[in-house]
Formats: sequence, structure tokens, C-alpha cells
Amino acid sequence: MSTNQDSNSKQTLIFSYGTLKRGFSNHYLMQELINKNVAVFLGPHITTHPYPLVCGPYNIPYLIHLSGSGNRVKGELYSVSTQGLARLDEFEGTKFGHYDRLPVQVQSEEDEGEGLVEAEAYFANKSFAERLWEKKGKLGWNEYRETDGKQYVMPGDRAKDSCILDDIELFLSSIQ
Repeated sequence: MSTNQDSNSKQTLIFSYGTLKRGFSNHYLMQELINKNVAVFLGPHITTHPYPLVCGPYNIPYLIHLSGSGNRVKGELYSVSTQGLARLDEFEGTKFGHYDRLPVQVQSEEDEGEGLVEAEAYFANKSFAERLWEKKGKLGWNEYRETDGKQYVMPGDRAKDSCILDDIELFLSSIQ
């Protein structure tokens, strides 16, 4: 859901469930946006409906857009300006098909049952999402945890000539 917090700045509510959360390797980006006053942390939230949450190559977390499958997923809610949203879209690779930014309904973890909020989250791109869910045996988590985050491989630590979409296809075609 988008809201106008002031007349000059359109805000979008973003639900973060993975490496952008506080204490995880890519939170530096959210902190940068907060420091520039283009994002505000709103607190811990949980999806209203269950969704699959799995990891792919490099232990990258992916929320799969299959409402009713998986678990209710824990994460964090941020209010982000248009400028901050453009930076997040770039980081998440929405233009080249890594993630799709889609609507998701969440509520505060602290006031469960109160205040449903329409937000957006970065879901695995539809070109590989369901195959990833199947590859993971249709078993997912309710939260991307610290132990999962420690296995995450930062983009700078991956093979220099690798393309994430090619790496996903290789991961999906591998026998495990």
C-alpha cells in the first residue's frame, strides 16, 4: 500500500523477510536509506497468510507467491520513499527478473490480530518461483534466521562472471 506521509513524498510499505532485516548482511542498505531519511523502520511484522519461504543458490532467501502454502512469515516493515524504493528495486533485480515486488498483507507481530496492513514484498520471480518451491520439497520456513544468514554468500564473493538467473537455473537443474 502506498501512502502520502507528506504532500511531496509518496511512501510505500515494504515487508522485508531476508538479508535486508536488521542484523543481516544486506541491512547496510536499509540503514543507508534510513540515514538519508528515505526509509523508516516500522517494526516486526508477520504475513497474514502463509507463503513458502525457501533458500536458493548462495543461500538467498525467496518468498514464493503461493498464498496458502508454506507458513506465515516473520519479517520487518519499512516505509520507503519513491527514491528509496528505486534503490531497493535495483538491489533486488526487479528489472531483470530476479524478484517481483508484489502486494502482501501483514500485521504487527506485537499486536497480532490487530491492524492488517497492505504492503509490498520482493517475491521470487514467477519464471522460477514454483520450480524452486518444488525443488525444496515444498518445505519452507516461517523465518529467515541468523543461522541461515551466516550461510548467505554476498554478491562480491560469488564468481565474477556469474549471473544470478543462470545460477538459479543451474541450481534448479542440479540433482540434490
